[in-house]
Amino acid sequence: MSEKKKFTLEYEVNSSPKILFGFLNEPNGLSQWFADEVWYKDQIYTFIWDGEEHKAKLLTAKDNKLVRFKWIDDEPQCYFEMEILQDELTNDVALSITDFAPQDALEERRLIWDNQIQYLIRVLGV
Repeated sequence: MSEKKKFTLEYEVNSSPKILFGFLNEPNGLSQWFADEVWYKDQIYTFIWDGEEHKAKLLTAKDNKLVRFKWIDDEPQCYFEMEILQDELTNDVALSITDFAPQDALEERRLIWDNQIQYLIRVLGV
């Protein structure tokens, strides 16, 4: 298996941090844009796509700011993070995504995030 590379993407999201945060850490919010179904129990989120379960541990959650997950079966140093950034002067809100992928899958992973975030923006109605 090739070594995974860390990458970061940033998307402008015209939403309040409080509303956006609910879509990043609550199972109901995540199931509206990130996965088909999401369950949560004991710091473990179960994400379901096309009937297939993937489990991730919640490593960090900072209200209205950031969530960091680690896939249970992934490499120890790998995680995925969704951070809400708000410009102090303009109050513009952006969503920063940090993830890891093998070099040969980076472009595909970026496209997946692009599609998911566009879906999130539609769900938010912004």
